[in-house]
Amino acid sequence: MPRFAAYDEKTMEKELLINKSGAIATISLNRGPANSYFKEYLQLISSTIREINADEAIKVILIESTSDKFFCAGADIKIFASNTQEENREMVVAAREVTAAISDSQKIVIAAIKGHILGGGLELAMACDIRLAADGQYLVGLPEVKLGLMPGNGGTPRMIDLLGASRAMELLLTGSNISAKQAFDFGLFNQLYTVEEFESKVKEYVSELAAGAREAMSAIKQYIQRHKGMTLEESLEYETKSVDALYDTYDAKEGFQAFVEKRKPNFK
Repeated sequence: MPRFAAYDEKTMEKELLINKSGAIATISLNRGPANSYFKEYLQLISSTIREINADEAIKVILIESTSDKFFCAGADIKIFASNTQEENREMVVAAREVTAAISDSQKIVIAAIKGHILGGGLELAMACDIRLAADGQYLVGLPEVKLGLMPGNGGTPRMIDLLGASRAMELLLTGSNISAKQAFDFGLFNQLYTVEEFESKVKEYVSELAAGAREAMSAIKQYIQRHKGMTLEESLEYETKSVDALYDTYDAKEGFQAFVEKRKPNFK
């Protein structure tokens, strides 16, 4: 594919910034002006997430943007329009690999949003476990229907799960954008902070999670993802197996001991 050569190390350092600090790994999208993606960029993101997933020291992955204007505008429309149908299928497959890497991760993945988040960018954020956002006049939406398409990377089922069928139907059919405040009110964003306190609040939130019990948090994430479609009996059985596997862990013992001693637990 001559138009977009495979990423070398220098390009990776420029357009996808990686930082590890303690139990937190931060992935910063840095492909201006809108962090729009194409196949190779998506492959870089998914491979980076999977590499971080293999690092046992990391508990939380934070995905953010270096831009104050955009989180991610999804697929690069100019590239998408000039691609062959097969090339676009490959791009969609690459996008699905990113969200799969997020969903399959044993880590808690958080999206920090402070700018326009549209199409595939919103699909990426909805695949994350938690979405923290800054208040502001930016747009949030899945406008694919305006291109004669529909979301193809989990946007439809995830929006239904997060917003409910009625609200999701309206937004998906119209391709309308909503504000950050509406996204928070609808339940799409977990937290909404003022622009001034955004950076400090995100750091505080992520640091608190990173101090938590890794195996328990991972088990909770897996349970929430897998219980869908189960009967109540199946879901309760899976919950029992999940908690039974935690009783003999270091973190569980430390948690109980800290409770007895009336101190903050020191999870490994």
